[in-house]
Amino acid sequence: MPRKKEVEQSVPTYLSEKVRNLPNRPGVYIFHGEEDKILYVGKAKSLKKRVSSYFRHNGFASPRLRKLVELIRDISFIRTETEAEALIVEARLIKHYQPFFNIELKMGERYPYIKITRDPYPKVEITRHKTDDGSTYFGPYTRVKELRQVLRLMERYFPLRNCSLNLKEAPVQSRPCLRYNMGKCLGPCAGLCTQREYQELVDDVILFLRGQTSALVESLRKKMNEAVESLAFEKAAFYRDAIRALWRLSRQQISFALRDPLDKEIWKALERLQEILGIGSPLWRIEGCDISHLSGRETYGVFVVFEQGMPNPSLYRRYVIKTVEGIDDFRSIEEIVRRRYSSLIEKNMPLPQLLLVDGGALQLSFALKALNELGIENIYAVALAKEEEELYLPNTRSPLKLPLDDPGLNLLRRIRDEAHRFALSSHNNKFSKRYSRSALEDIPGVGKRRAAALLAAFGSVSHIASKTPEELERVDNIGPRLARHILMYLKGDNDNESIGKKTT
Repeated sequence: MPRKKEVEQSVPTYLSEKVRNLPNRPGVYIFHGEEDKILYVGKAKSLKKRVSSYFRHNGFASPRLRKLVELIRDISFIRTETEAEALIVEARLIKHYQPFFNIELKMGERYPYIKITRDPYPKVEITRHKTDDGSTYFGPYTRVKELRQVLRLMERYFPLRNCSLNLKEAPVQSRPCLRYNMGKCLGPCAGLCTQREYQELVDDVILFLRGQTSALVESLRKKMNEAVESLAFEKAAFYRDAIRALWRLSRQQISFALRDPLDKEIWKALERLQEILGIGSPLWRIEGCDISHLSGRETYGVFVVFEQGMPNPSLYRRYVIKTVEGIDDFRSIEEIVRRRYSSLIEKNMPLPQLLLVDGGALQLSFALKALNELGIENIYAVALAKEEEELYLPNTRSPLKLPLDDPGLNLLRRIRDEAHRFALSSHNNKFSKRYSRSALEDIPGVGKRRAAALLAAFGSVSHIASKTPEELERVDNIGPRLARHILMYLKGDNDNESIGKKTT
């Protein structure tokens, strides 16, 4: 009790109220000074406990901390799923904003990556420097423990080489090294595997490191069943153990959206949105919602999730409208907003900083009604109308008309269009099949290797579907004709154009 009184005495009322309402969950906290200037960015296993610790004492031994607390005028936060994600978010915000009171991470600390080289027989390396050398990089890994788990699992179940031999032409020696005898390499140096066999293993590793666990487990389970049928029980047990290890590790890994660096254009768009909306906290997570109908009967509501300005399809959700009769987009929006965020609150999951509604002032008012009923104050909601691209803000009579080349507007348009695409896909019974990795391999002319290359470049099949033909053409062995055909297939607009025989 004495400590609570001390907090209230030493902190302005509005700040102490914010501290009390912080979640007891992982995340990043941001201290703001005058004119919303970012003073300090920190991570926490428990936001509430960590932030409140700054205000529990009348003074600090460190003059730097005393000065920091004196200058704080506002506090914002970003909830994350895990402490590991909080570490990445903290590092990126510090490196971008360069807050005065952050010292350690301002100097550009580098986290390690797993690198798969671009060779006929690719090898695995650990590096802290990500360069444009044609290699495939995975990470960053913020915890040594996590990196060691990944490497141990790869050595046991996906034994790629890590030697420095030049294997442009194999074999290069008569006997393999000790790693082969330990089961940690396929022995391409001695010609003990074909390039195709080795590449299949590389494709599996890429799926694993990209977080495509479900597709990889499906492949391993098929191999396990084949081993059982041929009475190769030891081999079947090997695949069984690999599946279990994959599931265990997948639950610890960070989301795909946090694995790739955030480029300058996305930072520009996010900061422009902050400026337009007058929001101090970085817009780390933005959600967009839309309503779609099927022949005037079935109504669906959907949410898409953008993290650090990029779509994260694993967090997309669709809802069948239950409480609204007939076609009523306004009350349908109210229903899905209420269901979406009441569920996130109940499960103690992160909320977005911004909600984008497809529509105008009336659609926005129904979304705000649902948020108010739930007592949610930390989500800023706006609406974007399709025809004139007018932006509707809360408590304003007239919409905001931004230039069509405004980076903030373009990001909102992209989120709105992605929500619309996802809503329309809800009416296609073949949605799940078309967006599975196996369906990607079934496209004539794609096959396993091209599918793995596409997934390595873009992360997921739904992300591939959102690209342009020109972007797909940048992937090795994807020509203009095949790129167009892939997108037509994924969007359900197949014209049966023959591309060629399926490759394996």
